[in-house]
Amino acid sequence: MSSSSAPERYLTVAEVAEVLGTTERFPRRLIAERRIPFVKAGKHVRIARSTLDSYIQANTVPSITPRRNGLRRTV
Repeated sequence: MSSSSAPERYLTVAEVAEVLGTTERFPRRLIAERRIPFVKAGKHVRIARSTLDSYIQANTVPSITPRRNGLRRTV
């Protein structure tokens, strides 16, 4: 990490839930099941923003382009 780059941002469970658009229960389950890396400082749990971005990227399902094979669906 170079000195000109911004320091890593660590998110609370509530912030992670907000980014994912879920309740706090989902990120807590990810943590409990060790499905996402986290930092524990005393009783506080934090997830690095870069880790969350990697998790989102790894679990993003790409869309598919529908094939046009010339067959028509009969009703």
